[in-house]
Amino acid sequence: MNKVKKVVNFVAAVYREKCPNCGKGHVFEEKTAILNIPKMNDRCSACDYRFEREPGYFIGAMYLGYALSIFQGLITYLLYHFFLPEIAIGWVILLVIVPMLFLVKKNFKWSRILYIHIFPW
Repeated sequence: MNKVKKVVNFVAAVYREKCPNCGKGHVFEEKTAILNIPKMNDRCSACDYRFEREPGYFIGAMYLGYALSIFQGLITYLLYHFFLPEIAIGWVILLVIVPMLFLVKKNFKWSRILYIHIFPW
């Protein structure tokens, strides 16, 4: 039961974009313009945990972002395939790409936060 609670806390911290150390401070600045790349805070406001690492540290997070996008696209495709099987393949491709485009910014944040949680400093 304790492992389930840890997994739930881990997923909740990543989803809410919280610090991997204390789970209270935000990893990214909360107010950014829609088309701007999210800006990562240097340190946690609650526990002073350092988010920014050496140059190139977050290259591995790109693979996680790619995996998140593929997973979201696959789920979207399966939903359309099972609930609307008569849609032409051209529309299915378009309808799979649109949600992926809307989630690009979230995937950027989640992949970096997930990477920090998996590989702590």
